[in-house]
Amino acid sequence: MNSVSGAQQPLDEIMLAMDVVDTLRHNSKLVDQELSADSRDEQLKEKLRRIYKAQGIEVPDHVLEEGVQALREDRFSYKPPPKSVSSWLAHLYVSRGRWGKWLTGGLGLVLLLWSAYFFMVAGPRSAMPDKIRSSYQTLWHNAKSEKARQVIKRIQNEAETAVENGDEKGMKKALILFDKIRERLDQQYSLRVVVRPGKRSGLWRVPDVNSSSRNYYIIVEPVGSDGTILTVPVTSEETGKETMVSTWGVRVDKKIFEKIAADKHDDGIIQDNILGEKKKGYLLPEYPKHVGGGAITSW
Repeated sequence: MNSVSGAQQPLDEIMLAMDVVDTLRHNSKLVDQELSADSRDEQLKEKLRRIYKAQGIEVPDHVLEEGVQALREDRFSYKPPPKSVSSWLAHLYVSRGRWGKWLTGGLGLVLLLWSAYFFMVAGPRSAMPDKIRSSYQTLWHNAKSEKARQVIKRIQNEAETAVENGDEKGMKKALILFDKIRERLDQQYSLRVVVRPGKRSGLWRVPDVNSSSRNYYIIVEPVGSDGTILTVPVTSEETGKETMVSTWGVRVDKKIFEKIAADKHDDGIIQDNILGEKKKGYLLPEYPKHVGGGAITSW
């Protein structure tokens, strides 16, 4: 049989031949009986002719022959390409509408979590050693007393150990302590003796270790340069605890205590009412002689 090529054959005949093949495929019983038997192709074409005639369609013999031959050659049927990386990528690309939005959302979530981790955890953690060094250098420069520098150096030694060990908790603790030291170094105030109705200006206590002696205290308040009464950290010598207070008792010797008491009893006013000064760059107030500097925060 001389086959007619697709380039020369009219389109309607090609479509009709495809329909013949489709009819043969849908009539699987017919195909199984005829193509597996030894009967002639003419018998198969005759049966096809009757099928189309019943539908009112006249199919030329060469078209029927083309359809039978196409069925045998498995033309007009889709053959999936063999599995390969290329075909897998092609299927992946075609189905991108289904998985693309999930992938985009997942990548966005990963990026968001990574950004949050970097800016909230990794970034601050990696910056802590530099921040510790910078804080130490600034505080050391601003400290004006040997006492302050000793405290700063002790904190720095602990911070360096934490950095070497990768101890994040220890580094955070050092930075918190440096912040507290900075606040105390920056403070400036005068210790003014409290003189107000209903408020004590002084008191004495009998120490537990020696019941035959007395500890004398003058009650003071820290007053800033603008007249504001401040709240500052004070460590009680009785409990060893540091408390934020706006008034506390400063231990003095008996002579100072009696002098201030006599001044107040004279006319209710204490003329020399400044007991000490807290200067910038110092951790603690400075006192004149006969003022021990020990403190109590409750009475």
